[in-house]
Amino acid sequence: MRILNRFLGLYLLLQGCMQGIAQPAEQPVRVLVTPDVGNWQQLVGQPVRFRISVLRNGSPMRDARIVWQVGPERMKPLAIDSTTSADGSLVTPPLSLREPGFLRCIASVVSDGRSYRGLATVGYDMEKILPTVHQPADFDRFWGDVKKELATLHIDARLLPLLERGSSATAVYQLSVQNLNGSRIYGILCVPRKPGKYPAILQVPGAGTRPYNPDLELADKGVIVLTIGIHGIPVTMDPSVYRDLDVGALRGYYFSSIHDRNRYYYRRVYAGCVRAIDYIFSMPEFDGTNLGVSGNSQGGALSIITAGLDKRIKCLAAIHPALCDLTGYLQGRAGGWPHVFYEGGPFYSPNPSIRETVPYYDVVNFARTLTQPGWYTWGFNDETCPPTSMYAAYNAVKAPKETYLQVETGHWIYPEQRSRMNEWLLYRLK
Repeated sequence: MRILNRFLGLYLLLQGCMQGIAQPAEQPVRVLVTPDVGNWQQLVGQPVRFRISVLRNGSPMRDARIVWQVGPERMKPLAIDSTTSADGSLVTPPLSLREPGFLRCIASVVSDGRSYRGLATVGYDMEKILPTVHQPADFDRFWGDVKKELATLHIDARLLPLLERGSSATAVYQLSVQNLNGSRIYGILCVPRKPGKYPAILQVPGAGTRPYNPDLELADKGVIVLTIGIHGIPVTMDPSVYRDLDVGALRGYYFSSIHDRNRYYYRRVYAGCVRAIDYIFSMPEFDGTNLGVSGNSQGGALSIITAGLDKRIKCLAAIHPALCDLTGYLQGRAGGWPHVFYEGGPFYSPNPSIRETVPYYDVVNFARTLTQPGWYTWGFNDETCPPTSMYAAYNAVKAPKETYLQVETGHWIYPEQRSRMNEWLLYRLK
């Protein structure tokens, strides 16, 4: 019993470390985890071993006490142990999955009072991962009614020039347009100065509350770029305002009124993305045809959702999309951010009406309706948006699609991924 309790404590410690989403910075101690399959992919039933190596200042860390676990992402591990290694390395026993999904090894060490960790994740028959969320019979009617309600509202566009933020080729504005329930959608609008007709890209935001900047890198290439926020507040205020909102009025907004499909926070958000498209199509500078949408995390979800709701979108690009297959936890596997049904989550509620609301907002049910070509990128080590959830949505897409995998990335991307995405969008839009 003492050994069991010790391992349970180690497991809970590792679980508590699984919330970071930023690109890892260089550190004096590195915990390297690598699977013994070269492409990080395996067939169901085939075993995988993970090699764990601990380096301090680039050299093996002697007598390192390594805590490690192997199991399905965000689920109870199949194996967990703690080992003192003379040369700072070890190889885990062979383990496998019996069904499509992802097997993850997480390892950590403590040095000079600080904890360091690393992980690696192997995909098992990812193309066979099926969604767990069902599609409501009235899904299309529900969103059709939302769009009809939106269409009754005057756009009421308001532009505020941001003279100091533009370039010689691009004029920049803060834009706001009318949305549902008397609210507004705000964004940063970039418009080429040279008279003409241009393609456009709608950039939808990741989770959180923040100010936004113009994307002059894209806009200066002759593209209208509209970068929107979702909270109905100006996007040019002092950063301290957003920090206060993030821990105050907008804390946990993604769970706000989730028990009611007609009041859930994202109803107005999804409608606002369509309203942003309405504005772009009203612009005399827009070429009337070539419109793409892109975003990462929550924005990756909104890219898929917006294209599913509005066929005026010509193409979409999604980086590690959130809000995918949220009901995975109800079937004993990882679900997507914001982990609505994860019992260890800070906003978890057993309210049964939440199960009725979620399918109307899950990315999977919009992915099923896509007709536009899409470009998708993520990594296997994502602890915020589990790859099982992303593949559940991706596998539901019947439209033309491309993936650009960077398997070792977590909830962050290499600069090359964003460059590839922009190149793909510009090729599709010009």
